[in-house]
Amino acid sequence: MSDTIIITMSEFGRAVAENGNRGTDHGHGNAMLLLGGPVKGGHVHGRWPGLTNDQRFEGRDLAITTDFRDVFTDVIAKHLGAAPATLARVFPGFTARGGLGVV
Repeated sequence: MSDTIIITMSEFGRAVAENGNRGTDHGHGNAMLLLGGPVKGGHVHGRWPGLTNDQRFEGRDLAITTDFRDVFTDVIAKHLGAAPATLARVFPGFTARGGLGVV
């Protein structure tokens, strides 16, 4: 397990607010799950944005507080030992925040 990290994620979410038909539309907030020996587990990483109207993205959707590329970058750099130049090739034009502490 010390050499293994498994990342699961979905690109699918549901909007918090109902639409005109009393259903929910596709949303963009969701969760990721990391498993493996190097993962600093046992708790939820990230920040809960809240569900009041003013806390939602465009008043209807769960606000994203962590870019999935930050999580992948953390794993690629810390677990796989990738250099910054390599990370720039994996996610062109993206600047990682770093310091998530998942690994």
